[in-house]
Amino acid sequence: MTTLEKSSLEVLREALEVLDSGFNALPDHSPLPDLGALREVLLATAERLQDNYPYQHPLYAGQMLKPPHPIARLAYMLAMWINPNNHALDGGRASSAMEKEAVAQIAAMFGWQTHLGHLCGGGTIANLEGLWVASRLHPGQKIVASAQAHYTHSRLCGVLGIPFETVATDQRARMDIAALEKLLESGEIGTVVVTLGTTATGSVDPLPAVLSLRERYGFRIHVDTAYGGYFTLVDNLDAPARAAFDQIHQADSIAIDPHKHGLQPYGCGCILFKDPAIGTLYQHDSPYTYFTSDELHLGEITLECSRAGAAAVGLWATQRLLPLEGGGVFAGELSQARDAARALHQRLANDSRFLAPFAPELDIVVWAIDGENASQASQRAHAVFDACAAQHLHLALVKLPASLLPDTAIEWDQETITCLRSCLMKPEHLAWLDPIWTILDQATASVYSTS
Repeated sequence: MTTLEKSSLEVLREALEVLDSGFNALPDHSPLPDLGALREVLLATAERLQDNYPYQHPLYAGQMLKPPHPIARLAYMLAMWINPNNHALDGGRASSAMEKEAVAQIAAMFGWQTHLGHLCGGGTIANLEGLWVASRLHPGQKIVASAQAHYTHSRLCGVLGIPFETVATDQRARMDIAALEKLLESGEIGTVVVTLGTTATGSVDPLPAVLSLRERYGFRIHVDTAYGGYFTLVDNLDAPARAAFDQIHQADSIAIDPHKHGLQPYGCGCILFKDPAIGTLYQHDSPYTYFTSDELHLGEITLECSRAGAAAVGLWATQRLLPLEGGGVFAGELSQARDAARALHQRLANDSRFLAPFAPELDIVVWAIDGENASQASQRAHAVFDACAAQHLHLALVKLPASLLPDTAIEWDQETITCLRSCLMKPEHLAWLDPIWTILDQATASVYSTS
């Protein structure tokens, strides 16, 4: 039995020969590692890595974790034989060009032909740069995000010294527009963070309504779609989510994580700005870095300095194999993940043991286990989580406020309820839905019989 893809390793050896042939003009230099010592340590490393959840398997349906696509993994490994640095062009000429091409393709996916953008370490750094630019353009004004937005926004505003406030959500965990307008009336808001795909529930904030408010109040819009951004390509979104993604081109800045649905290894985020003139805010000088070319060095438009060129190589190769286009293979696999989430929610909604408060907008499903009160329901959720794990089905847990489960007979003896949560982000989750449901059904039955 095997769960790890290994057949592509021979392709890597062939590609290494092609890469090496590009340096034939150099004198021979073939350093040989101590293979015996290397083997001993690497095998020990492999044994240590066995202490992990099986992120590669369809029965892992918990957090937003899965291995990168084989082409991303191979291209990243190939680049590591030379280890380019995409800060300055002399650190990574080819990989810098590949980064610009790959980022332009992501911008085009959102409808931007003109933009300023680059890769970064992940969604946190992408959002940091978006909020930093916002603070430079609207100094002293508040930044707001929904109560279900990622916690990084309040934390980053603390780092940047920017006043921050949360906006209440509606019953589907989306930003409440009436609550937002009430805050805007103060005249203190410079930037609204709109989340298209919250990490807790996969909810999509109503961007069209926020855009209408911008016409009256003149604030900046930063879209955090680190998790959900690639769903703009799919053909099976519900109308409100579709409307939000269709208007994303009207945002001022966008954060997206290719190391989530973009099939990349960790360490690959992306920040995009609609106005290329934003680059002047990054302007700085380095007396020993930017001398090899008059072209733009990526380090001149980033807050990070050294950055892995291998991340750009992996992304470029992936987008060459799987173009970012509606109706393509990549979009089709995202659509399968969304279908899996909808199918699981339907089963949950038809079973009286479960409380599925709202249908998924992307591929994240959240549900509670029924109980007399919130504390019993929470205890049952923990027990089902453990019982599923004992049968190799790995889910996740999330605490939600009572406001997101308003139409239940549960007695609210505490302010929050612990729910089960599943990120069905692998296309094969659709085919594995029956085994997933069988384990969940059996685990829930065993918990009910003892509580």
